[in-house]
Amino acid sequence: MTKEEFEIELKKLGINITLEQQNQLNKFYTLLIDWNKSINLTRITEIKDVYLKHFYDSLTLVKVVNLDNIVTLCDVGTGAGFPGIVLKILYPHLKITLLDSLQKRVNYLNIIIKKLDLKDIKAIHIRGEDYKETFDLVVARAVANIEKLVKYTMHLVKSDGSFVAMKGNIEEELTEDIKNKLSKKYKIIKIEEFNLPIENSKRSLVVLKNKYK
Repeated sequence: MTKEEFEIELKKLGINITLEQQNQLNKFYTLLIDWNKSINLTRITEIKDVYLKHFYDSLTLVKVVNLDNIVTLCDVGTGAGFPGIVLKILYPHLKITLLDSLQKRVNYLNIIIKKLDLKDIKAIHIRGEDYKETFDLVVARAVANIEKLVKYTMHLVKSDGSFVAMKGNIEEELTEDIKNKLSKKYKIIKIEEFNLPIENSKRSLVVLKNKYK
């Protein structure tokens, strides 16, 4: 995905990117690749692949959530900062907490936050299951299978908030049996399935709410 294709596809999502945001993403890419030499952050390093499989993919969240209506967001298992850093760049009003279990990645994330001059965003070295705050929206991208994932995340969701699992192909993972287990405690609000542009790989967004919180 070229930067021009990226902008075209963002417009289809209803996102208009500014020149400042373009520059921040470019800088983020440069920092990501530089840090990737010393920390294992991503196997995806070609700029066209990062723009498609990390930057654009992170922003597909808007297919199921109106981020203009969200204030607080938690990215569980953020890794290299996806989707959290990208969401902060494109939606600067968001107050974002990034959680990761590896201190080296948290150190890297805090440097990224400082270098990009991002405000109201912090990275914390902790597992999702051990964190205690609650948020309007909790997201996790490619972290664990969904049955385990809800145990790490749903306590972080406010009573009127939502959790979105950002997955690849969800069909094998979200069987009818798993759906029935989940439905005892959670409401599956929506499952959005689509293909990434250009390469057509499968993606799924699963939106859940707590039933009894």
